[in-house]
Amino acid sequence: MATKPKKKTIRSIPQERTPMPEQEPLVRAKNFEEVALGYRVEEALVEAERCLQCADEPCVRGCPVGIDIPGFIRKITEKHYHGAYDIITDTNLLPSVCGRVCPQENQCEGVCTVGQPDTRLEPVAIGRLERFIGDTAIREGWANVPYIEPNGLRVGIVGAGPAGLACAADMAKAGCEVVVYEAFHQPGGVLKYGIPDFRLPNDKVDAEIRKVEALGVRFECNTLVGRLFTIEQMRAEMGFDAVFIGTGAGYPSFMGIPGESLNGVLSANELLTRCNLLRARDFPNFDTPLQPGNHVAVIGAGNTAMDALRVSLRLGAESVHCIYRRSKTEA
Repeated sequence: MATKPKKKTIRSIPQERTPMPEQEPLVRAKNFEEVALGYRVEEALVEAERCLQCADEPCVRGCPVGIDIPGFIRKITEKHYHGAYDIITDTNLLPSVCGRVCPQENQCEGVCTVGQPDTRLEPVAIGRLERFIGDTAIREGWANVPYIEPNGLRVGIVGAGPAGLACAADMAKAGCEVVVYEAFHQPGGVLKYGIPDFRLPNDKVDAEIRKVEALGVRFECNTLVGRLFTIEQMRAEMGFDAVFIGTGAGYPSFMGIPGESLNGVLSANELLTRCNLLRARDFPNFDTPLQPGNHVAVIGAGNTAMDALRVSLRLGAESVHCIYRRSKTEA
């Protein structure tokens, strides 16, 4: 006689999330390969079992795009990985990217029932599971490109960063003809120029962009809107019914203190763009030079500052210092 599966409770769940394989610190400090290596199948299955499948689904409310998180995790426990991919990409076409760099700790994982303070447990590793499915889809060549009935509307998008890519995918799935204009020579925006390969490999970004292209989205790079044509011209002369402006953070902020214009002083934006997008780390095989110096100080302690510190170390700096006006716990 078959027995019913035992219902999971907080008491039955492992306290810690399943560890993710990663490069050893002394090894990764000398290369630009990805640090976190991602879950293997067996690790993803163990972590997926930590999900309680809550009826009220706080994680879904915590997700900015409303992914059916319990649904895709349930598919993982059933080993139906393509089904998990279908659920995720119903609202998010960039799971490999978002699984790596979304601030899950403040969103879905931050409200996970398992990880609330009174449980003394770590939240379910939702981002790692999303990444597992996204990477599996890339490796297996999965793509969700259903026939979409054209609605006759044209949408122009300024900027091919994460906001522009997400908007382009949603508009294309709604049946619009979509053209994305990008000032740089490659689409991707901050995903390409601002986040180093050791956190978000460029090949994963490119694979996600190809999925957006497969929906019929056209990218026009090396196109500086405002110089070649204006937003008004896009509406009045180029036939766009709507324009989405996703130009990103733009110029870096400086402190307005003496010495900011001296040689050897760079914004983190310039350092990361030269290293990531223009491949200065591979000079002279690529054209862009970069000389960060032997002793580097980075002012600030946010994500961008951490990336600048880690890049400087990998570029061969003898010493790297983080200078911050608040305490370490406030960083």
